[in-house]
Amino acid sequence: MASYLASRFPTILPSFDPVPNPFKLVALVNRRQWMFFSVKSLYFSYPIGFVAWTWDAFDFFTVAMTVTDLSETFGKTREEITWGITITLMFRSVGSIIFGILSDRYGRKWPFIANNMLFIVFELATGFCQTFTQFLVTRAFYGIAMGGIYGNAAATALEDAPEAARGLLSGMMQQGWSFGFLFATIFARALVNTTSYGWRPLFWFGACPPVLFIIARLLMPETNVYQQRAAVRAEMDSPGKVFFKEGKVALKKHWMLLIYMTMLMAGFNFMSHGSQDLYPTLLKSQFDLSANQVTVTQVVANLGAILGGLVAGYTSQIFGRRFSILWTCVIGGTLLYPYTFVSNERVMVAAFFEQFCVQGAWGVIPIHLMELAPPSLRTFVVGTAYQLGNLVSSASATIEATIGQRFPLPSKVVNGKIVTHFNYGLVMCIFMACVYVYVIFLTFLGPEKRSRPMDIQEDDEILPTKEAELNNTNSGQPTKTEHV
Repeated sequence: MASYLASRFPTILPSFDPVPNPFKLVALVNRRQWMFFSVKSLYFSYPIGFVAWTWDAFDFFTVAMTVTDLSETFGKTREEITWGITITLMFRSVGSIIFGILSDRYGRKWPFIANNMLFIVFELATGFCQTFTQFLVTRAFYGIAMGGIYGNAAATALEDAPEAARGLLSGMMQQGWSFGFLFATIFARALVNTTSYGWRPLFWFGACPPVLFIIARLLMPETNVYQQRAAVRAEMDSPGKVFFKEGKVALKKHWMLLIYMTMLMAGFNFMSHGSQDLYPTLLKSQFDLSANQVTVTQVVANLGAILGGLVAGYTSQIFGRRFSILWTCVIGGTLLYPYTFVSNERVMVAAFFEQFCVQGAWGVIPIHLMELAPPSLRTFVVGTAYQLGNLVSSASATIEATIGQRFPLPSKVVNGKIVTHFNYGLVMCIFMACVYVYVIFLTFLGPEKRSRPMDIQEDDEILPTKEAELNNTNSGQPTKTEHV
């Protein structure tokens, strides 16, 4: 332990590897790899893959974009409506466990398709909710579906990718989340309260694109790495028995790593949701920005987020994963004051650079988690760590909204009614400062396995049975495991 702690500072110093040409890195990715990447991106935000993660984020942020309208429909306060965000985050860990195990055991394809089918059902159902209870139950089930995507999408997008291009692709993939936020902002402006159905068309529209994602994934095979693993399992014994043996050994060896990854993801999710979920409410209710100004500010912020993810993901291949996370967090912390206290339209400049840093740090995460995770349970560990972190941070918006009530501002008259507003900017600034310190501390102490091989030969969880070991000892012939 002492030697590990002593190694934290020298190992975080940038390695200053030769700076690769990003266009040459993109050229390394073949057509098949781009297709797999697009499947992940799909939920994170690029071609098919980029589009899937993107739309996952879109569906999630539909609630954040309609908090005021939902509160009027269901007769609840804005703080109560934010439980729709919280409960979705809480149930995502259930989905990550279920679909993570299914993806590692049976492949990435069919769990991905099942996720999208559930998205369609529960996004449509949200638009038809008539009571607050129905709304909460529907968003809970949506959270289960949402939770199954991250690990599957990360494995699908990155495990076959060229090693030199991983950082850049990681940044591109993660920004599907920012694209989703961007699209949610734009379509909320276009669809909410533009018809007699109020906020409901936004949710109905959100259920449509996943149909295309399902069709696209049906046309694609499993990744090479998963096919290789499945072949080895089939050679050794019953695939199911081998899978559970792998899981038992992996969890026994790496349980501390899983705890660390979960704690790190809790910090990252606090950072993301703490800076985003209540921000439209802050702009509208505290800064009195118009609907158009709020939309433009959100769009500018997400453009910064997209650029930040690309830049930090790319630099992580040069300077290291941990160092890239640290520099984005340090800069992001210095920008908190203008991000939460500039009360006119110039706040969009601060929003651009703040989200550049928040999502810049996030751009490193997909490949950082993939390289840390034990190969035999890669989808399960990555997805579960991410979603358990989400569970810990699930009350971000509710915490900020509740604490904000302790800092009331002078009442205002809106549409003939006296409305009380709160100092959400102060609360968000203090909250985010604490989160940044936490993430910096954990990142500094944590491990890093940059450029770790993804294929089967790196796996130390596939072990020979006692019988195979005995046969090997008696015959002098190599076992199948040793051959692999």
